[in-house]
Amino acid sequence: MGKVSLIDTGLRTGRENIAHDQAMIDAHVDGDIGDTFKFIHFKPCALIGRHQDLSQELKLEECARLGVQTVRRVTGGGAIYFDEGQLGWALVCDRKTVGGSLTEITQKICTAAAIGLSKLGVDAQFRPRNDIEVGGQKISGTGGFFDGNTLMFQGTVLVDLNPEVMMSVLNVPAHKLAKHVLENAAQRVTSLKNLLGSAPSKDEVKAALIEGFKQHLGFEMVKGETSQAVEKLAVQYHTQEIGTDAFVAEINDPARSPGTLVGSNKKGNLKAYVRFEGPRSKRPREVVFTGDIFITPPRILMDLEAHLRGVNIDKLEAQTHAFFSNTDIGLLSVQPAEFASALMDAIK
Repeated sequence: MGKVSLIDTGLRTGRENIAHDQAMIDAHVDGDIGDTFKFIHFKPCALIGRHQDLSQELKLEECARLGVQTVRRVTGGGAIYFDEGQLGWALVCDRKTVGGSLTEITQKICTAAAIGLSKLGVDAQFRPRNDIEVGGQKISGTGGFFDGNTLMFQGTVLVDLNPEVMMSVLNVPAHKLAKHVLENAAQRVTSLKNLLGSAPSKDEVKAALIEGFKQHLGFEMVKGETSQAVEKLAVQYHTQEIGTDAFVAEINDPARSPGTLVGSNKKGNLKAYVRFEGPRSKRPREVVFTGDIFITPPRILMDLEAHLRGVNIDKLEAQTHAFFSNTDIGLLSVQPAEFASALMDAIK
């Protein structure tokens, strides 16, 4: 196993952190940086996944009232709340460094993180599809994707959490609570402080994670510094795109337009929004998919939406299946057939 540079980017806003993520991905793709593992610290923010509906996932008025910044990630997955009581981490590396499909890589990385967290005195375990749990309660969520041969994979550790603040800014979907037979999301999560009686220091948590990745994946961590080229690129991305309200609200209440049809898959974690060219038209003007989706590369979902525009209603289902069969796509949370299912549910 080659060396992995270890950095800590310090306390930043959510949007600044995501811009830095994207800058690291692009720098790795271009060969400007090598494999890197970083620790991330957030000011209070509510982050949604790349393909989620902003107003569906977050209580925007409460976010504004509490000064919680809204953020859209470049990775998929669900909405999370972050503040100084949590610790983030991310791995940007060649996909061969870990090896396997996105599902296999998720299991390897989550197991490494669970081994590390267990060194703090808790029994942390990987739970498919992408969580780390202690006694059935979530202590860490993860997610990632490929950009060419570059893997971006990130996770959280709930060191000290105020569940009341989390519940006040997140709209937790009913299907997630029903899956775990819970009344609210606060029952679904826990923190190291709750489990251990007091919160370990961030340095202790970082050291434990490092040991977990060394032990399970054979990483040789070498202390480094964040690249100035990456920092410059991160500022550019933050200013021009990721830090803007327009990017965060890129998907926001797609059903607000009159005549929009809405459907979902059976699990309820994927929605399809369809608008036709006219009341008697059989060809969609617009198709949008949203949800707690891990799909790689992330931009492929926009390609699917474009692929389905103007397709005759009788051929939409077949064209959806054909798109997935003819494209190299990695999926973690949903299967190709579920996109067709959600689409046809909307049309029905």
